[in-house]
Order: sequence, then structure tokens, then C-alpha cells
Amino acid sequence: MRGRSLLILLSVLCLLLAGGRLAAAEVVYPAAILPFQERGADVKNFGPKVTDLMFANLVVDPRISLVDREDLEKVLKELELNLSGLVKPEEAVRVGQLTGAKLLVTGSVLQVDSSLYVVAKIIGTETTRVLGASVKGGVNDELDGLVEKLAGEVSRTIAARCDELVARPKTHEDRLAALAKSLGKAKRPVVKIDIKERHVGQITIDPAAETEIALFASESGFEVIDADKGAGRKAEVLLAGEGVSEFATRHGNLISVKARLELKAVDAASGRVLAIDRQTAVQVDLSEQLAGKAALQEAAAEIASRLLPKIVQPLPEKKPRGRAER
Repeated sequence: MRGRSLLILLSVLCLLLAGGRLAAAEVVYPAAILPFQERGADVKNFGPKVTDLMFANLVVDPRISLVDREDLEKVLKELELNLSGLVKPEEAVRVGQLTGAKLLVTGSVLQVDSSLYVVAKIIGTETTRVLGASVKGGVNDELDGLVEKLAGEVSRTIAARCDELVARPKTHEDRLAALAKSLGKAKRPVVKIDIKERHVGQITIDPAAETEIALFASESGFEVIDADKGAGRKAEVLLAGEGVSEFATRHGNLISVKARLELKAVDAASGRVLAIDRQTAVQVDLSEQLAGKAALQEAAAEIASRLLPKIVQPLPEKKPRGRAER
């Protein structure tokens, strides 16, 4: 009996270790492909073709998870970005927040005499670092062959220099320290948190985003009222919102899940909206439910760091003591 139990235990440990090695080895980077520019009348209508071909080549790369093109178009329209591929650093950050992409791939195509150049820019949405890759061919060369070669260069650049493009993962302690610095000694209001959460096609086990926001708030000095049991204590600020996670794609044994969280802070007394924020996050795991939970937690942690400082009240300045009146 003991031998059988030991064998089962060893089998479980091997599976866990194998899963850990798999997750560590197969890092997946969420990326979005922006339209490629055309430079010159000789390459008219080349831009959309290069964009489509780049998508077709990178979508099969197991290290890259591409943002859905319809979702990307909605974000670009919402941010009022023209589809030229000219992305400023602050725009890249915002695109990353709303799509979950950590990398943006864009570029241009141009003809010089009898040569055709296709240039790609790889932009880190967290670091705003820009790296490049390019290929050169003749005007009579097949465009799909040039773009396939360029996509290979893009993939190799991401694999070799990912540390420059993607920020180091933030730990809970790092985020908490940065939040404490932003809050300073300001007065923390009493808050109540109510976030509706669901995972498309799956049963939601527990409130991942609500728990994460409550954790950051309580550890930062806020008094948090339980939404179900706090009827006897009045909240000063209500944090209400919705979180949705859904399957994105599969990379071998790994499953990529996208989560979107929207949250607003409302003054309980007046009903005035103090702040609104939203975040999209993409996480990868061996389990769809675990990836969905991790994505909602990541989105909640990002929002907490930006939204909580907006609802605190600065302490009144102490007036200097004057001389006693005679």
C-alpha cells in the first residue's frame, strides 16, 4: 500500500514539474499587428497585403498570440488613431492596456528604383522600446516570399531580445510599494467593491478581480466592506464594475485567455463618478480556468494601481500656530 501511494505521489510530482518546465519554456507574447504604411505611388495597395501576410505568418508562431483583428480595429477607432501605423509611445501604452498586447508590429513598404524594401517595427507597449527588422527584394519578387522572410526576422528578434521589449513581470510587492508611494499619506475612504465576473463558456469558480482589488485596497490602508455582509457600515466610495474572460487561442498544451475588466469609482453620498478605468490582460496556462483567473487578476492589479490614488483625499495642511491675541 505504501509503495503504491509513493508511486502515485511521484507521478503527480513529475506531472507538476513537467507542466512547470513547459510553461517556462513556451513563453507566449500577446501581440497586435497594425497596418503597414505605403511610401510612394509605386507601392500603392501594398500596405494591406503586407499586413495580411504578416498576420498569416505570425499567427502560426507558437510564441506569439495575436490580438483579434476586429478587437484591434475597435480600439484604434476608439482611441482615434489613424490606421497609418505611426504610433506614439503614449498611444502604444494605451493600445496595450485596451487589447492586452505586449508587442505591436507595424512598418512600411517602399520602392527605391528597382528594389523593394519591407520594414517592420516591433514596439513594446510596456517599455515603449522600438526594435526593427527589414528585408530587401526586387520589384518583380513575390511579395509573400519577402513578407515570410520578414516575419521570420520579427520572430527571431522577439525571441532574442524579448527582455528589451517586454517589461519584467511585476510582483505583488512591487505593485504594492508603487501604490503606497502614489497614495502617500492621503486619507483613505471606506470602500465597497462589487464586480460581476464571468468566463465565457465556463463556470466562474470565485471572484478573481474583486478579490484582487480588495487585496490591494486593504493592504494599502483602505477599509474594505464586504459586499454581502457589510450592511451595518456605510461605504464612502463604491467600486463597481464587470470582468469577462474568454478563450483566445491554444499553443500546443498551453491555453491563452483574454480578460477585460471595467471599473468605476462612485462617491456614495452624491453619486458622482470619481474615476473610470479599464484594462485588458492576456494570460497563458495549461488550464483555461486558471488562465482566465490569472488574466482577471492581472487586469485588476493594473487598475488598482491607477484608480485607487484617484479616490483618496489629501490631508488638510496644518496652519502655523500664531501668537496668542492680547
